[in-house]
Amino acid sequence: MSIEGFVDYKRREFCNDVSCPVQVELNKLESGSEEYEKVRKTCSTDCVYTTWQFHHWLIEKGYLIVRPQNEGGK
Repeated sequence: MSIEGFVDYKRREFCNDVSCPVQVELNKLESGSEEYEKVRKTCSTDCVYTTWQFHHWLIEKGYLIVRPQNEGGK
């Protein structure tokens, strides 16, 4: 869900911006190919970056993390 006047985070934007070595390799491969999927598994099982690094990158780039007011809270 987009918020008017804001841009959404694009998939792998962080990975490309920080030149993640796994992402660099993925960019060389055909999306969906067997080799691509094999390399991509690294992202979900052994990411070279931490959540802390990603979160602070988001802050540095001016991203906001939002949720609807009545969802998941009191």
